[in-house]
Amino acid sequence: MRLCVIIAYLATFASFAQIEIVQFSADFLKDNEISLKSFRYDTKTLYMSKAQDQFKKLDIKYIPTVVLFYNGEEVYRVESGITLKLPDNSIELIENEIEEIIESKF
Repeated sequence: MRLCVIIAYLATFASFAQIEIVQFSADFLKDNEISLKSFRYDTKTLYMSKAQDQFKKLDIKYIPTVVLFYNGEEVYRVESGITLKLPDNSIELIENEIEEIIESKF
């Protein structure tokens, strides 16, 4: 019975957690982006040509860059650097940060 209550609590927390993953990129770098489809949270890709204000607001220096937000606050960032290519383990890095967010709430 307790296990069911714990599982229900975890599922409830996950549904209320405001986790968002945003990839900042440019049209000419689509081949260097990562697929955000594997994440079960809100995701989107913003392009420099259409969202310059967001790039400035978050001081995006390298593209592509992936930013993890929790309750509207930036908590983690993966940048491509001068290579214009995200690290091969970008998805794993973001998933680890999400796990830490969730675990820190218990």
